[in-house]
Amino acid sequence: METVAYYNGIVNGFIWGPVMLCFFVGTGIYLTILLGFPQIKYFVIVWKEVLGRKKKPQEESGDKSISSFAAMATAMAATVGTGNIAGVATALHLGGPGALIWMLVSALFGMCTKFSEVVLAVHFRKKDDHGDWRGGTMYILEHGAGQKWLAMLFALFTVLASFGIGAAVQANSAAEGLRMGFNLPNVYCGIALAILTGLVIVGGLKSLSTVTTYLVPFMAIFYIVGSIIVIGLNISTVPAAIAAAIKHAFVDPMALPGAIAGWSVKQAVSKGIARGVFSNEAGLGSAPMVHATANVDHPVRQGLYGIFEVFVDTIIICSMTALVVLCTGTLTGRPDLTGAQLSLVAFENGMGVVGKYILSIGLTLFAFTTILGWYWYAETAATYIFGLWFKPFMKVIWLILILVGSFGSQLFGTSGNDFLSVLWDLSDTLNGLMAIPNIIGLLILSKVVHRLVKEFDEKRKNGELKI
Repeated sequence: METVAYYNGIVNGFIWGPVMLCFFVGTGIYLTILLGFPQIKYFVIVWKEVLGRKKKPQEESGDKSISSFAAMATAMAATVGTGNIAGVATALHLGGPGALIWMLVSALFGMCTKFSEVVLAVHFRKKDDHGDWRGGTMYILEHGAGQKWLAMLFALFTVLASFGIGAAVQANSAAEGLRMGFNLPNVYCGIALAILTGLVIVGGLKSLSTVTTYLVPFMAIFYIVGSIIVIGLNISTVPAAIAAAIKHAFVDPMALPGAIAGWSVKQAVSKGIARGVFSNEAGLGSAPMVHATANVDHPVRQGLYGIFEVFVDTIIICSMTALVVLCTGTLTGRPDLTGAQLSLVAFENGMGVVGKYILSIGLTLFAFTTILGWYWYAETAATYIFGLWFKPFMKVIWLILILVGSFGSQLFGTSGNDFLSVLWDLSDTLNGLMAIPNIIGLLILSKVVHRLVKEFDEKRKNGELKI
């Protein structure tokens, strides 16, 4: 494991390093300019579409499509996860308060990247032999860019990444969240989590989307309200926290009392952008796999939901976590903490024991919904590689990984903790590797997105499409 960890560290340093992060953000900037700033141009329309339009799937016999809102909720189930709690805290710990600003910058351009991914996914989607819509980067690369080998490579990275980031690591986070908050044994949490997951995924996409349609809005509102209460109780320190974030996004914060040695502007930029991308998954090519299943009359209409997804995930939820950590003084007061522990102590400092319960429940819900959302990504990628016969095996593998992730450290002792740590790092690397073929496809087909956006605008102007 030491050898694997060593070489993975080298690859991970490149994938989430300055060159690749410039590639991520640069693609977002290019697409933003090419498409005329859709994240700003469509901002009001996005809210009308997501919150105001009737979410009604087709009623045709045999049609297995789901509503645009259900597709977005399923995508957000995977997107809004432990990265919004542990990932944000880690970015602040390593990059200082300025990491928040760069996280928001990455999200601004990430909204356009996610928008473009979704548009292409709907445009190039296909129906499989079971009548399910299948789409995403694999289909974009094969049927749009004509690069089957890149499509297979992306699918392989997705399957491998999903085992860790989608199942085992998330199951461990859910079990740890319940243990930290309610002192529940990991074994019981893991068994309960596997049973609940099995009941949902056995029903396929319809069942999965039904659960996430109700659960995702609830968990998002629950966490946001809890964060607002903590911030409200510490409102006097909020202006200073925001000022520190803005200042130290451009100035080395070494002079900040209690600051962790090693903070710098470079760290703020790299950690902020990296954790922002990791959280909202813009550019990774994951979410389009479920957006492609939506019943929608034009690809760009579904792309609007991609903009909304990144906005809620990073601009709202990640910012809430960061402000809680900053305004409670936990970042400088407890420089020894990072990840979920830093967020947990921040909520405790802000609200006492109630804050601990809010964070525990929020972390558990985020992890559980990520397990559900990433299952669809894993199944879509696996069936692309092996065929539809592999679906039952994928379900069994998924449930086993949940059990291993939940109480693997109890089964294997210290080696179990080492295993999960390496698994998390490998998943982080594989998650980043997914982005390379995905962004190549986006750049090759950027003119197709431009044409579809122009077509959408013309049809809206002519009254053919209603918002």
